[in-house]
Amino acid sequence: MNHRLWVTYVTLAISTSIWGSGFIAGKVAIESFEPTTVAFFRFFLASLILFPFMWLKEKNIPKPTKKDWLLFSLLGLTGIAIYNICFFLASKHAPVIKSSLFIGANPVLIVILSGLFLKETITKNNIYGMIFALIGVFIIVSNGDLLQVLQMGFEPIDFILLMAVISWALYSVLGKIALKKYSSIVTTTYAVGFGTLFLFPLMIMETTWSDIAASSVSAWVSILHLTVFVTVVSFVMYYNGIQKIGAAKASIFINFMPVSAVIMAALFLGETFTTAHALGALFVLGGVFIGTHKKKEKRKDNTIKKIMKSS
Repeated sequence: MNHRLWVTYVTLAISTSIWGSGFIAGKVAIESFEPTTVAFFRFFLASLILFPFMWLKEKNIPKPTKKDWLLFSLLGLTGIAIYNICFFLASKHAPVIKSSLFIGANPVLIVILSGLFLKETITKNNIYGMIFALIGVFIIVSNGDLLQVLQMGFEPIDFILLMAVISWALYSVLGKIALKKYSSIVTTTYAVGFGTLFLFPLMIMETTWSDIAASSVSAWVSILHLTVFVTVVSFVMYYNGIQKIGAAKASIFINFMPVSAVIMAALFLGETFTTAHALGALFVLGGVFIGTHKKKEKRKDNTIKKIMKSS
């Protein structure tokens, strides 16, 4: 396999694995702040890092047109504002099992939208890999007890989780359009900038200075982690992956998120890492391998199809 392709795969695996730590950091941060406030501070601080970095690193950035600004604003609205409000609301009100299952459904929607709107080629391997990895997510978040998943009833928070899935899928697909003209750093920076602007008025309405003064040190450490690693580093890496291999194939790596979340919960929160977790992780890794494995073209298949058409 091409060396650059392997680098892209490893980069995507690292970026989506880092997102798993967002579950833990988010749980800590929302003990002091409301969901929108956590999201705002996360991306406001990220903007302070990303914009200077972009201006220093990127040369000859194309001048955005009105359509480009609209695209960046949609990226900020979907992947930054709406998704993160929904994510932190889920962190506060939904079980981790349910949140992880919904996020595990993200690749399915991204693949569908990529095929419909980006005209990306969706191979059988992409589908098989996605299904295999999704089974792994089910095993991990249910700890091997699939009946536990089936017994979870419908709740109002499910609408929030569904909105999170839809908004992230749109962010991934719209991002591929922006990446045709702009680098992953520029695209991420403008998206974060617009998302911060959208979050600001909502943060003002739900937070007071006394809330900020009463917040814990651990909450700010968690927000800094969300800012530097989960946002600045991981978002740029994720968009770079989309730029290299497409939104559909890159989305398969999202399944690393629940795997890393379970492992980090075991390491830092003292939760038990079970045999079911290990089995689920193997399914996810196998799914990613299948989904990214490119078979050599078989000319025989094409010949058979031609014969069948002629007959």
